[in-house]
Amino acid sequence: MLKKDILLKEFKQVQEFNNICFACPYDVDIIQGKYLVNAKSIMGIFSLDISKPIVLVLNTDDEKELDKFSEYFI
Repeated sequence: MLKKDILLKEFKQVQEFNNICFACPYDVDIIQGKYLVNAKSIMGIFSLDISKPIVLVLNTDDEKELDKFSEYFI
C-alpha cells in the first residue's frame, strides 16, 4: 500500500485524476479526515472538500505507480 498527499485544485483536475484512477487495475482510495472514498467514483470524490489536501492510497506495492499521480502531489 502506498500513500501520498495530493491536492485537486479545479474541476478539470478532478476529472483527469478520476480517469487515471479508473484505469488502474488495483483499488485506489482517497482519505480526508474520517472519510475513505473509492477514487474511481467521481461522486465519491466530490463528496469531499477538494479545496483541502487529500491522502491518496494506492493498493499496490509498485512505487512506479505513484508517477501516474505526480502532478497532484503537494
